[in-house]
Amino acid sequence: MAARENSSPSCLYDALVVGAGIQGSFAAYHLAKRGQKTLLLEQFPLPHTRGSSHGQSRIIRSAYPQDYYTAMMKEAYRLWAELEAEANTSLQRPTTMLILGRQETPAFQSYWQTMQRHHVPSEVFTPQALARKYPDIHPHGGVMAVADLTAGVLFPDKALRAVQDQFQRSGGTLRDAEKVLSILPGNVITVTTNRGEYQAKRLVVTAGAWTSHLLAPLGLRLPLQPLRIQVCYWRAKGPSAHSHLEKFPCFLGINLNQEVHDIYGLPSGEYPGLVKICYHHGSPVDPDKPDQLDQASAVPDLQILQNFVKSYLPGLDPEPAVQERCLYTNTPDADFILDRHPRFRNIVIGAGFSGHGFKFAPVIGEILCKLSLEEEPPYNLAPFQISRFPASPKAAL
Repeated sequence: MAARENSSPSCLYDALVVGAGIQGSFAAYHLAKRGQKTLLLEQFPLPHTRGSSHGQSRIIRSAYPQDYYTAMMKEAYRLWAELEAEANTSLQRPTTMLILGRQETPAFQSYWQTMQRHHVPSEVFTPQALARKYPDIHPHGGVMAVADLTAGVLFPDKALRAVQDQFQRSGGTLRDAEKVLSILPGNVITVTTNRGEYQAKRLVVTAGAWTSHLLAPLGLRLPLQPLRIQVCYWRAKGPSAHSHLEKFPCFLGINLNQEVHDIYGLPSGEYPGLVKICYHHGSPVDPDKPDQLDQASAVPDLQILQNFVKSYLPGLDPEPAVQERCLYTNTPDADFILDRHPRFRNIVIGAGFSGHGFKFAPVIGEILCKLSLEEEPPYNLAPFQISRFPASPKAAL
């Protein structure tokens, strides 16, 4: 649990960040490094598994179909390395990532072309070369691969601790088990929690699946959908197959057939002898009731994964050895929200990371910090603006 200090309602912060997941923690870290007196609030006792920033592995990669993401990753890699140096610890390990798809598929071509435009170090594998290099993968029907040689595996739990530690070493205050009950906007913002009241000149909201609930009273309804994702780990069938798993690459399957799309995998790590393979889609859920699914809207994710394993990874047991879960908060277009509140310009919002935001966290934190300080980040933020969504009814103030 985070260290606590006595606070007074008269205590005025330069910045207050709501939500101490990886995005909020990096936003607070950048603000504190800029000399801002910063408070970071988290509703659950730390560490916890209720949100999207826990676990032992996430993919880091440059490969994206959109130019703006690949461009942002150049700075993200630099900032991850900077945090590793500050914390004197390793937060990732290099691992080749394969983009699997068919050459004629437009989505697969988008990845390949964007990597070429941005000169991402890569290697192309024909179906035959892919089968020789990675014997655990059985490509068929013309499936080939382009490898992102910049990729690797991030260590989320370790990364979150590192950035929170550095935030506090920079003078920031972290308070956990403190749920925000209300936000009163103004030149000075008042935030009321279950433990007290705080005032700040500027506010950053990075509350994940709880963002909509916090912003609705401020007249803003964002199209955010919390999803429960199955996180599955798979065991090799026999000793001969098991020996390959340590060298298993990260991968992302792009429209391999009508059913199989957006399936991703990581090598053996948190569970020795098991590889992590997940479906990048999930079932709508109330984040406060994660065990309750509406069966009518539930995604048959496990069946889709089993079919994929049987077809493309026959050396694995088609029954998962371990099943866990994670929480996504998706936007309709799967792009992030990085913007100021349209009415209250001293409130900045980072949300809708749609299951692929962790790798960007250092640069997202920097963007949110700059927006909060009324600076313009050196990125094209048009894809992340709130105005891209159709107008929706506003909550009463």
